[in-house]
Amino acid sequence: MFSKILIIEDIDSISLGIITVLKKNFDSEIHSVKYCDEGYLKIKKAISESKPYDLIITDLSFKDDHKKKIHLATGEELIAKLRKESIHPKIIVYAMDEKPFIIKSLLSDHFINAYVIKGRESTSELIDAINSTIKGFTYISPAFEKTFKQQSLFEMDSYDILILRFLSEGHTQDDISKLFKEKRYPSASMSSIEKRINKLKLVLKANNSIQLVAIAKDMKII
Repeated sequence: MFSKILIIEDIDSISLGIITVLKKNFDSEIHSVKYCDEGYLKIKKAISESKPYDLIITDLSFKDDHKKKIHLATGEELIAKLRKESIHPKIIVYAMDEKPFIIKSLLSDHFINAYVIKGRESTSELIDAINSTIKGFTYISPAFEKTFKQQSLFEMDSYDILILRFLSEGHTQDDISKLFKEKRYPSASMSSIEKRINKLKLVLKANNSIQLVAIAKDMKII
């Protein structure tokens, strides 16, 4: 059971809905903030007082607040910072449908415990996600699980995604090679870029670059 929970959500009605559901189902101390910067400071303060949060429920995207200087603009940035600082509460992402590659990264690189898609069934799914997390299991919304489990997602890395994005913007292989060299990315030669594109065609079952980009967009990889 979680004794102390922090909700990071900038839409009041959603935040209130989460709090209401949690109070009905769990005997936990519940706090909420609207932005990741606030969340980070609250998490650090709780640690300094030896009363850390053991569960964080956070959205990924937040509306700009032009009145404040924002350091952590997204839930993904907050999660990465916490993990970099070896802060390891259980984390449930509660967000709109995001690109599979982002969720794969959050699960495999930053060790989130659950991903729940906001929607009609999201309240009951959030309870399921918390219960799964308590038991030590990873939870993914059923609507997203089938897409996420596609093997193709595990055969790509961040540089493959960049190549797909560049192709979608109309860049040639030569352009991409130059861009990679400028950024000092690995595998920047023309032959390496060509090999990556050919691998992507094979993985996504595309006959050419145009079809490759179309499939990647359909799968929400880019």
